[in-house]
Amino acid sequence: MSAGYNGGHKRQKEVILMAGFHDIIGHDDIIRHLKNAIGKVSHSYIFTGEAGSGKKLLAGTFAAALQCESGESEPCMTCDSCKKVIGKNHPDIITVTHEKPGSISIDEVRDQVVRDVDIKPYCSPYKIYIIPDAEMMTVQAQNAILKTIEEPPEYAVILFLTNTLDVLLQTVRSRCIIMNLRSVDTKMIQQYLMQKYQLPDYQARVCAAYAQGNVGKAIMMATSEHFREMQDFLLRLLKRVDDMEVYEIVAAIHDMTAYKMDIRDLIDLMMVWYRDVLILKATEDINQLVYQDEHKYLQKKAITSSYEGLNNIMEALEKAKIRLNANVNFDITMEMLLLTIKEN
Repeated sequence: MSAGYNGGHKRQKEVILMAGFHDIIGHDDIIRHLKNAIGKVSHSYIFTGEAGSGKKLLAGTFAAALQCESGESEPCMTCDSCKKVIGKNHPDIITVTHEKPGSISIDEVRDQVVRDVDIKPYCSPYKIYIIPDAEMMTVQAQNAILKTIEEPPEYAVILFLTNTLDVLLQTVRSRCIIMNLRSVDTKMIQQYLMQKYQLPDYQARVCAAYAQGNVGKAIMMATSEHFREMQDFLLRLLKRVDDMEVYEIVAAIHDMTAYKMDIRDLIDLMMVWYRDVLILKATEDINQLVYQDEHKYLQKKAITSSYEGLNNIMEALEKAKIRLNANVNFDITMEMLLLTIKEN
């Protein structure tokens, strides 16, 4: 990662990720808009969507395409500009950084954008600023960048990336083109995981369903050995929990502490499992299941549990999330959850 200093603050002269638009799945309307903007670009854009939705990839690809010497709507990957992007040392694509976690200060915005923007591009048609976590900008920082957005130099392009659009001031939002990233079709994600990462159908289906339209989340799951271990642990537990004695449940909770940092993911996977049970009970259609390969265990639970009991389990899973967010004791929360599952 190339970094220099300006006013005491680190500057990252790099695009965040390098890809062509054709490598990105979903977001067709946004990609169409960005490709059409090559040659007639606006000065300020906001990319908004949850973590893992593709903001960095889209913004990075757009920046690379804008600077590409080919003049086409896709970065060519072979010109000097694209090589600089690939080498993470493009002098005219600048990622704004911040020292404090959770906050981008007025000084950081002034040093890295407001004052720097008056210096013309080094070797490119544009000078592009990418601001990840833009919602972390203080009100003062947002107001400081406002004049740059209102009266930018002809060559300046600012790309704000945010998980929470509403945190940005209305005066900032109103002066930007907003790219709202939405969920990607689950089947599309599943096919992508199978082709790109050679995942078997079963595993790709689980990752895609769990990710709920979030490609980044699906990729994390598909490539994480830790996630696979967590899922294997959970499946072993869910297959046995109805027949476990209380002391075995206590032992399982002890084992579960290995995944304490990922407990919300664990609960979300449990919700996928019990949604499958409900689907199987209501339709008897195996093709609608996420965990198709486990249909015998799902069928057993569907037969032995009532709709009321399964709804109790789903409610208990939601309550467990709320308790954990409120920092209720982990062991107590999980014991209450597993006993509810066993009893229903």
